[in-house]
Parts: sequence; C-alpha cells; structure tokens
Amino acid sequence: MRMLLLARHGQSVANAVRRFQGIQDVPLSDLGRRQAAALGAALRSGRLAHVYASPLERARLTAESVVAELGGVPLTVVDDLRELSLGEWEGCTVEEIRARPGDPYARWVRDPVQHLPPGGEPLGAVQERALRAVNAIGAAHPDGEEVLVVSHGGVISACLAHWLGLPLSSIWRLTVGNASVSRVAPPRVVSMNETAHLASVDDSGGGPGLSP
Repeated sequence: MRMLLLARHGQSVANAVRRFQGIQDVPLSDLGRRQAAALGAALRSGRLAHVYASPLERARLTAESVVAELGGVPLTVVDDLRELSLGEWEGCTVEEIRARPGDPYARWVRDPVQHLPPGGEPLGAVQERALRAVNAIGAAHPDGEEVLVVSHGGVISACLAHWLGLPLSSIWRLTVGNASVSRVAPPRVVSMNETAHLASVDDSGGGPGLSP
C-alpha cells in the first residue's frame, strides 16, 4: 500500500444537530449526500485500487457514492472501521450532556481517555481495532496501490494520533471534518483534513470530530 486515504463520512442527520450517534445507524443528511458526491468527484483523478468502509450507514453510503463516481472500484465493508461506542450518550445532544452536573462533555473533550461516557468503548480498544483493520488492508495491497478508507471522526483521529505520536487523550485537538480526506503513507502523515473539494458545497462540513 503506497498511500492510504482516510475519509470521514459526509454529514449525518445527527451531526447536523450535534447529536451523539456513536454506533447508532444514522443516515446522511441532504448536505452529507452532496459532500459524499463531491468527495467522489475529487477522487476521480486518482488511482484508487479499492475502497473500504465502516458498516454504519453514514460511512457505507459515503463510500458507495465514491465508488459510483469512480466506476469499477471494489468496495469492502470492514466491521473494525465502525465508530466508537458512546454508551449512554448516544442519542443525546451535546447541549444535553453539557447540562449534566459537572459538564461531562467538557471533561470528555479535555481528556476522553479518563472521562469516557458511561458504557462507552475505551479509546485504546478503538485505536487497536482500527489499526488492526488498516494493517490488514495494507497487507492486502503489497504492490504500492492507493486505497481509500471511509470511516468516522473518532476512528480516524485515533489512527492519526498513533502515527503522529500523540497521546489518545489529545485526539479531539485534531480536526477531521465531514467528507474530509487525510493522506497517510504509514507511518508518515502526509496531509490532514483536506476539504478543498467541498468548496462548491453549501457547508464545508469542517470542524473537529466532537460529535461521533
């Protein structure tokens, strides 16, 4: 694998209202579908050999939109690319969590390792399974091919933190916008959060992945 492209899914209906979704299956918003189409159009000039995606609808539909633009590129769903579980927070808005005693949202943003949502998936486990998936994908493409992985803000941030040598507690300092692309030649991070391809879309979908 010569180059790994990591794309976050387009905006979901939960992203649009800052609602935590985690592993809930949430569809793309109208904007998210436009972002997915713009992502696919931007990747037409590349030489992608394969597209891999999380099984969650918002990522899978984004990947399908890309494949439709590219034509003939195979798509494989990989369960380990799913978003992290946010336990009891799933289905709640950011404002609802902030209103709880002690503002657990602010604590989570500062240190998501120590202040995991009740019942949530530990970030160490998220990073481990995500890297396992990426390593398996790399092993399947030993001849220097380019591949695309369509996943989620939490998963992509956890992988980038590993390659950048950052502690998991700092992952929300990374910006991974909806339908953005980060390019990695493991272990070297070449670029992060590319969003120029979204200029023609009403909203760039930028901003950190603070509502997985």
